[in-house]
Amino acid sequence: MTVKYLAGVSTLKLTESLCNGCGNCAEVCPHGVMVVENRMARITDLDLCMECGACARNCPERALFVKSGVGCANAVINGMLGRKSSECCCSVDDGKNNCC
Repeated sequence: MTVKYLAGVSTLKLTESLCNGCGNCAEVCPHGVMVVENRMARITDLDLCMECGACARNCPERALFVKSGVGCANAVINGMLGRKSSECCCSVDDGKNNCC
């Protein structure tokens, strides 16, 4: 099941001129946000990004930027760990994990 988060709020950015087409980003992305076509990374659907940061951490050319630890992904993770979070519209403090 593919989960879309809040529309138009992801911080994921790709600088195409820095991309070497290695494919690391597509390999590590848990939601298939990144693909490589013609030796160039491409974002398939920005709203699928949970801002985990795996793509940016695994990009040898630093062609990707994402402010990980914000938004719904952070709230979901904190909720699963029993932590309180105020970074998202999601209600994780009530124990129900009513996320977007």
